Amino acid sequence: MPNWTLGGMALALFLAALVQPACTRSVSGELPPPPPATSASAEEPASAEPAPATTEEVAVNTQIYRGLKPFRGVQAPEITQVQKVRFQTGTGELLIEVYPQAAPHAAARFIDLVKAGFYDDTPIFRIVPGFVAQFGINWRPGQREWKEKNFDDDPSLFELGPGTLAFAKAGPNTNSTQVFINYGENSNLRAQNFSTFARVVQGFEFTQNFKAVGDPSMGLDQGRLWTDGGRYLESLPANQKPTMIIKAEVVE
Repeated sequence: MPNWTLGGMALALFLAALVQPACTRSVSGELPPPPPATSASAEEPASAEPAPATTEEVAVNTQIYRGLKPFRGVQAPEITQVQKVRFQTGTGELLIEVYPQAAPHAAARFIDLVKAGFYDDTPIFRIVPGFVAQFGINWRPGQREWKEKNFDDDPSLFELGPGTLAFAKAGPNTNSTQVFINYGENSNLRAQNFSTFARVVQGFEFTQNFKAVGDPSMGLDQGRLWTDGGRYLESLPANQKPTMIIKAEVVE
């Protein structure tokens, strides 16, 4: 499974892309695409992989942190508050645990969006195998207004391992609606302060069948989805129609 690194050059290119004129391509809410593998050097150190957890740490992570893994050296809060969300998707049902103590702003926004029906009948529009599955665009009146309601970043306290969720963004404090599920070990994204707020606890295997569509790195055109997503999806050929989130609901 790929392990994407974010070296200095790749990070600089990503940040430069964020200030491109809007006419080139919308990057709102996008993650950096997986950069090509590069060799480490003094000027471009490889990002450190999390050290393997000991048996004792695994027990603590399961009992105290609901399976999340705190970054080493971080005073992470004990996870005692949990909300559960069910996603019915075109490939199967996911049960997601949301942890307000892990990332309060992100958890609150995600629950608000689920309750508002924001994710219902929306596409999982970006699949990068081994990296992420991304969703969270609703173009319908009464829903698309959420796009402009940014919220502040939370501290990044827990590793972004397989099955964890974080909000996508285009820069500091630009989180709004888009969320990604990590396929692989993406804890190097902590460098840009992406924050784990939830985890798929049942049905993660169904995410492996989400259809990869559009650009191999960036997925479907976000600008067209926000502008007139219904017509855009209808115009796609059968082999480019994305997996859909049929219904999202808070169950506990």
